[in-house]
This record gives sequence, structure tokens and C-alpha cells, in this order.
Amino acid sequence: MDDYFNSLGYKFLQGTKLSPSSLFKREKEYIMPSSYFKEYPNAPKFSLPQPKFFPKNFWEILIKRRSEREYQKDPISLQELSLLCFATQGITGKIGSYLLRTAPSAGALYPIETYIVVNNVEALNPGIYHLNIKDFGLEQLVEGNLGRELKEACIYQEHCESAAVVFIWSGVFRRTMSKYGSRGMRYVFMDVAHICQNLLLACEALDLSACPVAAFFDDALNQLIGLDGKEESVIYLATIGRRIWKF
Repeated sequence: MDDYFNSLGYKFLQGTKLSPSSLFKREKEYIMPSSYFKEYPNAPKFSLPQPKFFPKNFWEILIKRRSEREYQKDPISLQELSLLCFATQGITGKIGSYLLRTAPSAGALYPIETYIVVNNVEALNPGIYHLNIKDFGLEQLVEGNLGRELKEACIYQEHCESAAVVFIWSGVFRRTMSKYGSRGMRYVFMDVAHICQNLLLACEALDLSACPVAAFFDDALNQLIGLDGKEESVIYLATIGRRIWKF
């Protein structure tokens, strides 16, 4: 039996449709907004070096980009990590109170938070960090090598443990849904896709390997980072490591 029309995904798609007749007649859902930025004021803070850009052929980057799950054991540099953080959510402009970034966001609301599991980065201890957007720095939430725990939470995918770093993105859904209602949930997932693609292309520009990950145990991964899974929940990951050159 085909369950497509009874699936939650299909019902969500139908329930969040827009049409000329419903656009202004639909009763607006009242969803309280959340803070524009998330910060951990009591966490140890580490400044990221200012990114140093260099020329690279964009079209060549697009052609060469592939998902790769095997990495060297060598670390990546703090400068490389800084470039990756800037590629995902670096501030590039300002309109009023809105801080515009490298990736687009519906309504410039930016509901995506970035957490980074550091396994092997020069001059940075292993642990879980939160990317502070305004200060362009890292806030350390947990110290220690969490590769094995991350692998288990990601349904035992080996590259989640062997990667030098793993970017983990969560959604703070109220930021977008307070303006767009239930349809805003669509935009949250679009936003994270924009961010992830920026990261993948930046990795290719740096000759690093990367692979997006969408299969994980939601509750286990939220617990690892310290999220409640309700107001904020993990929705996407990407593993990154130094490339294994194949000749």
C-alpha cells in the first residue's frame, strides 16, 4: 500500500501551501519570536583569526565538488577553520538592525545556529564549540574528544569520528515561524541548505574533503550538544577533513 498521501511529509506540504485566495485570508498563527542571536556568556571563548582570502576558480570548484567520507589523520589549521566559519555565516553587510551574511535567509532572520565538534584542529583543544556570529569566535561548551559519541549519535557513520571537524547545524524555529507561521518551517530547511553548500564549496577551495550528513538519532545528538529538541533541534551536519589524494 502506498502511504505517500498519508505521510506526515505530504500533510505538512499541503498544510503550508500558499495560494492567491489564501494568502491574505489565512488566520495568522501567533508564535512568539526568539532572540536574534544565541550566545553562551559563561563559556570559554576563543577568537578566530581574520579570514585570509585567495583567488580560486569558482567554476572549477563547482565541477570538482564531491562528497568524501575518508580523511587523512593530519589536522586542519585554525586559519582554515576560520575560513569555513566565515563561508557559512560570516557577516558581510548591515541593513538597519539586520546583519547580513554569506548565505541568504528568509526575512534575514537567520534561524540556524552552528556548533562545531573539534577532533583535530591545530591550536584548538578537542571539544564542542558554538560559533558566536557577532564576535566571530568560538564558545567552548564541552571539552574532550567526542568523536565516538558523535559517531554513535550519527547511526555509527565512521567519518563522523575520523573527521577533523564536524559542523552541526540546529534550527531555532521561532525566529522564522514568528513571521511566517508553519510555512516558515520550510524556510528553515532551505536556510541550512544554503549554509551547507557554502561550506562544501569552501572546503573544495581549500582542498579539504567534506560530506553532508542527514542521518542521525535526533534525541541523542541534541543531548550531546545540550539542546532541548523543541525550541532548538539539530537538522543537518557536515564532516570535514584533510583530503586523501588519489593518483
